[in-house]
Amino acid sequence: QVRVVESGGGLVQAGGSLRLSCAASGRTFTTAAVGWFRQVPGNEREFVAALTRRGGNTYYADSVKGRFDISGDGDKNTVFLQMNNLSPEDTAVYYCAATSLNYPVGSYYQTPRTYNSWGQGTQVTVSS
Repeated sequence: QVRVVESGGGLVQAGGSLRLSCAASGRTFTTAAVGWFRQVPGNEREFVAALTRRGGNTYYADSVKGRFDISGDGDKNTVFLQMNNLSPEDTAVYYCAATSLNYPVGSYYQTPRTYNSWGQGTQVTVSS
C-alpha cells in the first residue's frame, strides 16, 4: 500500500504561483504514476496533471497547460505541481493520487478510478 500526503496549498493572488508537494511512503516501488486532481464543492473531481514512472510521461488538462508543471524527485519519493499564473478558477481542493497500474494510453491516467491511493487534499484559494 502506498500512502500519499499533499502539502503546499494556501491563499495567493491572481497571477501568483504555488508549488504543491505529494510525498509518498510505503510500497513506493509499486507506483506506476502519480496524478493531481482538484475538486470544487458540488462538482466532480477534475483531472489536473499526471506523471508516469516509466518514461516520465506527463499529461495535463487543457485548462492548465502552459501554466502548471508536474515533476518528480525519485530519491525523495515526492511529486511536485508547480502552478503559475493562477486564476480564481483554479481555486479548489487539490488531491494527489497514486496508482500501481501501467497503461499504454495516457488517457487512463486522467480518470480518478485509475488511482488506488489518495491523499486528504490541500486547499488552494486564488483571490482576484
